[in-house]
Amino acid sequence: MRLHDDQLPVTAEVVAGLVVQQFPQWSHLPVRPVDADGTVNAIFRIGDRLAARLPLQAQDAGRARAQLESEAAAADELAACSAVPTPVPVALGAPGPGYPMFWIVQTWLPGDTAMGADVGLSSAFADDLATLIAGLRGADTRGRRFTGPGRGGHLPDHDAWMETCFERSTALLDVAPLRRLWRGFRALPPGGPEVMTHGDLVPGNLLVRDGRLVGLLDGGGFGPADPALDLVCAWHLLDPAPRQLLADRLGCGEIEWARGMAWSFQQAMGLVWYYAETRPALSRLGRRTLERLLDAA
Repeated sequence: MRLHDDQLPVTAEVVAGLVVQQFPQWSHLPVRPVDADGTVNAIFRIGDRLAARLPLQAQDAGRARAQLESEAAAADELAACSAVPTPVPVALGAPGPGYPMFWIVQTWLPGDTAMGADVGLSSAFADDLATLIAGLRGADTRGRRFTGPGRGGHLPDHDAWMETCFERSTALLDVAPLRRLWRGFRALPPGGPEVMTHGDLVPGNLLVRDGRLVGLLDGGGFGPADPALDLVCAWHLLDPAPRQLLADRLGCGEIEWARGMAWSFQQAMGLVWYYAETRPALSRLGRRTLERLLDAA
């Protein structure tokens, strides 16, 4: 099912053709699609150890290549400090027959995502998350600062997006208390000094086995940001007691914890309406996160 109005059509046959043309050393390997939780890239297995990630939405070719190269560098940097395995880039693919964009080949990491995992009451899983986040925060920012329009900077910069979410959610949610919640969030003081963050610690990027965290996906956004940004995982996944354990393990102050709630809220509001028809599981995730935030507010 299409996730975006401007989504590029990508099939296993197209990807196999790109591999044969550009990476003949892998031409004998089978190519098969992956039913992934992500919404930005189409994922295809190449044999047992590799995967191709192809952006679903078109953009300027030069900008797309620069973005993929930046993501590859970030993924390498993440792999050096992550407490659990994470995919690393192997090769950069170019536009070819049937696909007009640059794309990337990376190592394949087996496992099931936390989207379907029952970890909300798990103190062990909360401890795993705390260990992961602490390790990422300990990486050197090398003097870099947060840049760009995404999550991780100034909360009021998201007012226009939030207004869109409120308007599009009127038939899906009781918007009035959610508006009040955002008014409080956007007025929070700035967070502490920026630290290195994964940037998108949602259930679909966390691999779980036997109730424990065993892998981390989508590391292309690893970079400096508000230290509260990676706390979104607490509200997407954890019930109150494990959530408090996570906060205690990380030594979160009151402002940092509230800003983590704010980033979770900003993300969840978009999930509910944007994926209501195309990816109901993501829409339900957004609703559950909003329920947790309202209960805790």
